[in-house]
Amino acid sequence: MTLDTVKHANETPDVDQPWAELGLKQDEYERIRTILGRRPTGAELAMYSVMWSEHCSYKSSKVHLRQFGEKAPENDALLVGIGENAGVVDVGQGYAVTFKVESHNHPSYIEPYQGAATGVGGIVRDILAMGARPVAVMDPLRFGAADHPDTKRVLPGVVAGIGGYGNCLGLPNIGGEVVFDACYQGNPLVNALCVGVMKHEDIHLAKASGAGNKVILYGARTGGDGIGGVSVLASETFDDSKPTKRPAVQVGDPFQEKLLIECTLEIFREDLVDGIQDLGGAGLSCATSELASAGSGGMRVELDRVHLRDATLSPEEILMSESQERMCAIVEPGKVDRFLEICEKWDVIATVIGEVTDGERLEIFWHGEQIVDVPPRTVAHEGPVYERPYARPDWQDALQADDANKLARPQSPEELRAQVLKVISSPNQASKSWITDQYDRFVQGNTVLAQPEDSGMVRVDEDTDLGVAVATDGNGRYAKLDPYAGAQLALAESYRNVAATGARPLAISNCLNFGSPEDPAVMWQFAEATRGLADGCLALGTPVTGGNVSLYNQTGETAIHPTPVVAVLGVIDDVNRRTPMAFSDEGHLLYLLGDTKEELGGSAWSQVIHDHLGGLPPAVDLDREKLLGEILISASRDGMVDAAHDLSDGGLIQALVESCLRGGKGARIVVPDGLDAFVFLFSESAGRAVVAVPRSEELRFTDMCGARGLPATRIGVVDGEEIDVQGQFVLPLAELRTAHEATIPALLA
Repeated sequence: MTLDTVKHANETPDVDQPWAELGLKQDEYERIRTILGRRPTGAELAMYSVMWSEHCSYKSSKVHLRQFGEKAPENDALLVGIGENAGVVDVGQGYAVTFKVESHNHPSYIEPYQGAATGVGGIVRDILAMGARPVAVMDPLRFGAADHPDTKRVLPGVVAGIGGYGNCLGLPNIGGEVVFDACYQGNPLVNALCVGVMKHEDIHLAKASGAGNKVILYGARTGGDGIGGVSVLASETFDDSKPTKRPAVQVGDPFQEKLLIECTLEIFREDLVDGIQDLGGAGLSCATSELASAGSGGMRVELDRVHLRDATLSPEEILMSESQERMCAIVEPGKVDRFLEICEKWDVIATVIGEVTDGERLEIFWHGEQIVDVPPRTVAHEGPVYERPYARPDWQDALQADDANKLARPQSPEELRAQVLKVISSPNQASKSWITDQYDRFVQGNTVLAQPEDSGMVRVDEDTDLGVAVATDGNGRYAKLDPYAGAQLALAESYRNVAATGARPLAISNCLNFGSPEDPAVMWQFAEATRGLADGCLALGTPVTGGNVSLYNQTGETAIHPTPVVAVLGVIDDVNRRTPMAFSDEGHLLYLLGDTKEELGGSAWSQVIHDHLGGLPPAVDLDREKLLGEILISASRDGMVDAAHDLSDGGLIQALVESCLRGGKGARIVVPDGLDAFVFLFSESAGRAVVAVPRSEELRFTDMCGARGLPATRIGVVDGEEIDVQGQFVLPLAELRTAHEATIPALLA
């Protein structure tokens, strides 16, 4: 077959090209022809197809994502915002922390182990590319019904992939979530987060500047795995057939990535790079076009210099391959030899594949023949932008009118006790230790808190004990009932989780998981959730630093619940003053902070007891969330509380069970006057937390709450080996532990 060169493309304008098979629309293909003034070569068509995919271009979401910039709160801590590989915030003492959450949903359904493993590997390289040492990972996960046969295929593979890759890298996995719901059947959500630490002066950006500077590809060899991987898989809807796209899923090698990390950090220490980009989605197509687009000139690449695992790969396949553990660096000519020496030391393959030019084009050659000649911005940053039609779905009113507050409630203390056991042992509320025990949570020795704590926390500086805390949260049931409020509830819960440990929330990253953007109802959900999140971040003063959009999460016509996952990062001056969730000291007084209302829409109780989803989610009061956060942070810093746990899924009883089991101590609880015992235990009103206060600190703590206007109700005391809700029921911790811990192993045995 004749090589499709730029010269040949000019001479053969009417050649049929497989643009539709590559995921392009006809108008998109025609636009490419207009940009180039001719038909594209095969290599150019490959580049545009992957870079203009939904996953890489955000073409359906850009118009809504702009709000994160337009409504961004003023925040002096923000050092690098949206647009780079990851956001960066100042945490004090000259340190900066970078963090980001992304999705690897579709690949993880096709091939669970490698899909999840390479999700971890990809987000770690994003953090590395900013100049930081990765220090921790987290994984918010969503699966189909817990008892569905396919969940038993997908979940163990995903968990093994996350654990296998992260453990081999020596990165602690400090948090995340595991949620089961039938809506995720066939569309599991595998979101991955990484946190990295650096000094301010070590920040690196993805740009190619300086004519004559060399383009160096280093890391693993390029193979046929991952061709059209996340860029294509994440840009289409699955049908109801079995997985058929395994070749499109990347294959990871964590040991190669570990070498790549250490090699890159040594290169950074010697100040050898002017710009750097990891190779993730869209592979070389992305790295070369984004580096050139963000730089001050053009780029010339000799594609035949790329080290291959498979010598039969075509130029198009090399450009589309998403083989893992690869980076692309821009290096001054005088520093190239030292760069290559360091790579050789770490047994990392490195090749000069091109150079920065003083032109304005990205030019790629194959054995001397030019196969790409494009303006790089048109590939990387000027793809299609769609204002998809959206409309509130016809069924939304009926869904909200189906009020969960009207569902049948327990009529006796015995029935209430039975429902408590049923809820806390349900798959979503049960202990996830079967999963999290497969992750190394304490490697590197700087993990301060890890799951099941409210947020993970790691020490940043071993001399001063400066630390950061990170939490991820999202509730698709709330967002289905009201996407605007649901997104704000995800933000509020994550914010509250960070504050509960004593850390001050600084910034957020997000992963927005939705169905097909071609469905007006789904686009309405996306528009509302994005608007809610932007408004919420403005109110809380936490800017969005970056994130990911994952669309087409649906099987046939059935979309997942809208699932915005929000990661909040906070800073704590001294990790020794952190607040854990465990009730561990008898005699400590238990206080419920915030207001409890009759709010059961989307609740764990309504799902477990009645298999019901309807009504309105809990009301959001962001001013109250901010006040609660300030109280929790001050109380932690000043030693007024010894334990704290936010209230969310499952309500107060879920929090009590988790804190009691964590500390091995029981609690005597009194239902406050005027409050129904059922509502008291199961309501999911937001803006609440339960804290354990030493008796010596009670007056100081309650005075602070009173002065700040935060309701603080004394509800009991840490005591004994049971949870005794007086006048209602008694549940021994041994019985609770069995119920709470047996569910997941039994389902997945």
